[in-house]
Amino acid sequence: MKLLFLACLSPRTGNRTTARRISEYIQGSGHVCILRDIADFKSSSQVSDLISEEKFEAVLIIHLYKGGRLLKDSSVPYGVIFGGTDINEDIKDEKKHDVMGAILQKSRFLVAFTDQLKKTAELHWPFASSKIHVQPQGVVTKPCAKFNWGEFLQNSAWHKKEPWVYLIIIGPEVDRVFTQQVEAKVKSAYGVYLVSEKPQEELHAAMRDSFAVVNSSISEGMSSTILEAMDLNVPVLARSIPGNRAIVKHEHTGLLFFDPSEFVELSKRLISDTCLKESIVAKAKEYVEKHHSWNTEKESYQKLITNLL
Repeated sequence: MKLLFLACLSPRTGNRTTARRISEYIQGSGHVCILRDIADFKSSSQVSDLISEEKFEAVLIIHLYKGGRLLKDSSVPYGVIFGGTDINEDIKDEKKHDVMGAILQKSRFLVAFTDQLKKTAELHWPFASSKIHVQPQGVVTKPCAKFNWGEFLQNSAWHKKEPWVYLIIIGPEVDRVFTQQVEAKVKSAYGVYLVSEKPQEELHAAMRDSFAVVNSSISEGMSSTILEAMDLNVPVLARSIPGNRAIVKHEHTGLLFFDPSEFVELSKRLISDTCLKESIVAKAKEYVEKHHSWNTEKESYQKLITNLL
């Protein structure tokens, strides 16, 4: 089968990593899977023309709205992988909600990363319940030997109160306006530094060599960064939102905070309580090995793809 896979493929983002991993699963089962960036298409007719020209037999998409809206003119079978934005944010917009509902009706299957995402989707579209499968993201980490922190820190001012504590923000620029706001804040913050995106193996090395990994998102489907930190034996401090609570159990596999002051309080506690840190790291590693197996994820997608034949 020749399959078109539509996803957000901005360089060095979680969406791209997830899409490439799933694409490899599909190709590993003997199918041809062509990855294309949603941003390359302005209308559903462009996707329909591509399907006809390239003779694609099926389509897989990540993000029910961003990808789904491009399938309105498509007649080939397709499957959908929910993201976080579609269920957490797009669902609040009436027009987007209607588009997503129409796409759900014709989909052969849907994948939710968590039980909570599935329950939310079922509340809005009960008719789709039997087609929604829960498959947590799998995780594989391959850090390089060493990450050079000195490049960023050797000439920097230390944090005023805790001179040995740094907060390093690493990632690509996705929204220029938001990036400018972050850059302005960072300039006036002691001990906080903004670093451009890095190749995955370097990012994993940076995570491995850090004291802890922080997730401060206000909306998540399932954070691959959290799972990677767990796999690398690094404790996680995450904002207490549904997507994070689905994979982080407070004081068991990580620490959850509601606001900046609680983040600082929990961070200091983690620094001073070695037993707590060691316990969290061990339980998180056990959790990720049990529930986020790369092989289990691969088998699930290879089985689901047969629904598109």
